[in-house]
Amino acid sequence: LQGENQRYYPKRELASHVLGFVDLDEKGLGGIEYGLDSTIRGKSEKIVVMADARQRWFDGGAAQKDQGANVVLTIDEKVQYIAERELAAAIAKTHALAGTVIVQNPNNGAILALANWPKFNPNSPNDVKNEARMDRAVSAIYEPGSTFKLITLAAAFDQNLIRPEEVFNCENGAVYVAGHRIRDHKPFGLLTVSDILAQSSDVGAIKIAIRVGAPKFYEYIRAFGFGQQTGIDLPGESRGLLRRLENWTPVSIGSISMGQEVGVTPLQLVTAVSSIANGGTLYKPHVVAELRRGDQPMSLTGAVAPVEPKEVIRPETAATLRRLMEGVVLNGTGKLARLDGWTAAGKTGSAQKIDPATGRYSPTQLIASFTGFAPINDPAVTILVSLDSPVGLHEGGMVAAPVFKRIAEQVLPYLDVPRDVPLSPKLMQAAYKHPEADESATLEDFTPVDFAAQRDRPPAQEQNSQPEPRKPSITVALDEGGDIAVPDFRGKTMRDVTEMCLRLGLEPVLVGSGLAVDESPADGAKVRRGAKITVRFGTSEEAAKATGKAAKSNAKNRRR
Repeated sequence: LQGENQRYYPKRELASHVLGFVDLDEKGLGGIEYGLDSTIRGKSEKIVVMADARQRWFDGGAAQKDQGANVVLTIDEKVQYIAERELAAAIAKTHALAGTVIVQNPNNGAILALANWPKFNPNSPNDVKNEARMDRAVSAIYEPGSTFKLITLAAAFDQNLIRPEEVFNCENGAVYVAGHRIRDHKPFGLLTVSDILAQSSDVGAIKIAIRVGAPKFYEYIRAFGFGQQTGIDLPGESRGLLRRLENWTPVSIGSISMGQEVGVTPLQLVTAVSSIANGGTLYKPHVVAELRRGDQPMSLTGAVAPVEPKEVIRPETAATLRRLMEGVVLNGTGKLARLDGWTAAGKTGSAQKIDPATGRYSPTQLIASFTGFAPINDPAVTILVSLDSPVGLHEGGMVAAPVFKRIAEQVLPYLDVPRDVPLSPKLMQAAYKHPEADESATLEDFTPVDFAAQRDRPPAQEQNSQPEPRKPSITVALDEGGDIAVPDFRGKTMRDVTEMCLRLGLEPVLVGSGLAVDESPADGAKVRRGAKITVRFGTSEEAAKATGKAAKSNAKNRRR
């Protein structure tokens, strides 16, 4: 008997849109499986046999098999898990039809996580509808709405046409462009350029775009990569929708300046925002880190070949935009994206969808989004969150910004990114109760499990319980009959602590930087799944001293 190979995906739904799937003949039909099928598959194995006159085999041998290549991805398994978990929680809370989360390294274009909803199990891809297998991050086209105002302001700042403190008259909420009246989402009077972005004024963005002029504005839109493929090493990428300049109508500059009359993909938008984060350089997004055949690395050619990055705006322009985007989070429409322990910058978007029944923009069906990065001065990640048609609250600042916050506050400590702002006093608490502020706008915790992606299930609700006070300024939850023993984190790095907590289903609250020196509840205490564990970090000397004290204490307990 001759054995046959069969492709099996042990993590099931995890990163399924990136990996893709195969048919019965092991031929790739999606994702990396399709894009690199000839590279991964190798050549078919041939078997030479000898047979007698009655076709009975009596001798033979196998020809040398040409092994396919191994593909190493930029996707980080744990960052991918966090992105998928928080996206699933957001879908359950908002009842959105679909959604996308992308986490990118802005300094080289590497994709750390790419999550879509609906999702599918590549071991049984035919069990879902075709749209569930669609990689929305690279294929779905939508009008970006107010997030596109970043491109409008980037063009104006780069041409030295505006200043952050310059005041524009926003006409109390309405402006005429080529005889067409365009209304703002709310009436504004006099606003500085900083406030135009922070409050997301449509009229202000239109006036800035008119100052730039259609030809120059079009040049910058193309330079940021819109209307063309990014070149990512995944199949099925869309170019988006951007009409040639000669096909613009007199009102087009007004519509496009606020994110209408232009179609983008989530990947195009996150890549453009990454260029603002890193100082003005546009990198090709990619998911393939390297190809290997055995122990030997292979040269990257074709779709996976690296591309020389290009400067799209001056570093001074990028620095100005980062400062204005921080204002969106601190004082504007993105307040719910504000991080505890890190600076953050971003832009909200609430793009109306066309109602097929009327052919007009729907007042209730929107694409809610938030795109941002953190920390501001040395960005480590750019994160895009997009939710299609959320029910109830549907503004990007209300439903997408909190998802950005939850993902960033888990990914940044996992990546050992130092905190650059003091923690709020509330984060010094490790209790089972919910945070007191903005409870209605945040998402319920989605119960962490092992990184082998489990079947879809609704987010688990955290259980409120009364914590026991230890100090006046800190509330801790001691042993309350849970079944998870708190590990000894002393001497561990932030990354190690985060990984251990995620595996156990605990929520880490990290204070300080360096190595772990103290934790609450103490190691050995029994807690419930989803409990918050506060871990304080300090210098290596403090960690060594704390570890030594723990060893002495354990030795003394053993003598007793």
